[in-house]
Amino acid sequence: MIDTVLHIAPFNVRVRSPIAAVIRHLEFFYEGYRRGEPGSFIDFDVQVLQGKGLRRWWRPQVRFLLDGMESFYPLPAAQSAPLFEWGLNWCVANRPLGYLVMHAGLLARAGQALMMPGFPGAGKSTLCAALCLMQDWQLLSDELAILDPGSGLMQPHPRPISLKNASVDVVTAFPQARLGPLYHDTRKGSISHAACPASSVAAAGTVARVRWIVLPRFVAGAVPHCEKISRAETFSLISEQSFNKERMGEVGFDALCGMLSGADCYQIVFGSTADGLKLIGDITGS
Repeated sequence: MIDTVLHIAPFNVRVRSPIAAVIRHLEFFYEGYRRGEPGSFIDFDVQVLQGKGLRRWWRPQVRFLLDGMESFYPLPAAQSAPLFEWGLNWCVANRPLGYLVMHAGLLARAGQALMMPGFPGAGKSTLCAALCLMQDWQLLSDELAILDPGSGLMQPHPRPISLKNASVDVVTAFPQARLGPLYHDTRKGSISHAACPASSVAAAGTVARVRWIVLPRFVAGAVPHCEKISRAETFSLISEQSFNKERMGEVGFDALCGMLSGADCYQIVFGSTADGLKLIGDITGS
């Protein structure tokens, strides 16, 4: 049984679980994370538990609970570790915490952030892994870009990089990559996770301002292409990737406008990781 409070910036997450696979997942991917201080505020009180009744033995299942409430249908027990990551994503995306949360990869250098919004399969996780593991960008987040409306700055939320299907093999080949187990037949296909670089975990208190917004699209064998797009068009595209802008009303609208006001915006099409890195390098001058 594990019962611990992890500081996964900018949140404190209490995690309780008796499941060995979840415990191994936390030990492997979150070993270097700061533990919450006694009496510190808990943002998310999470439990990952075995199925109830006959489901403990017959086609075992696993459940995710937030504040004691079960918010999802159970999944097969073999997916307990991915369920922890998916459940925590749901917590961050849906809890009204005063942050604007968008579906995007986010990295930074010298206080300047590169945001990569994108639909699943666009290639942003593979590019995130390549940039932080091979080119020393700070990984702020692979999935959830968190904007503080008060400061206009992006909040780091470093966690394992979620890889799907072909991207698992691509990132496995990176010399610096540390991957966990491969999970087959999930709702997203075959998935695995790559550990966040220790340097990014150590820099989890370092915020950044968005300087570049790049919407990637991976097309196998495509000729690399980059097109600058307007902030107005980018606003529309990012709005589709925001989880809570509508709930935040005027605050969310103003926060997104403020974030875009200092950013150059692009769409890129690439057919390989090398092409994607080259395009990102041309845009950011790195």
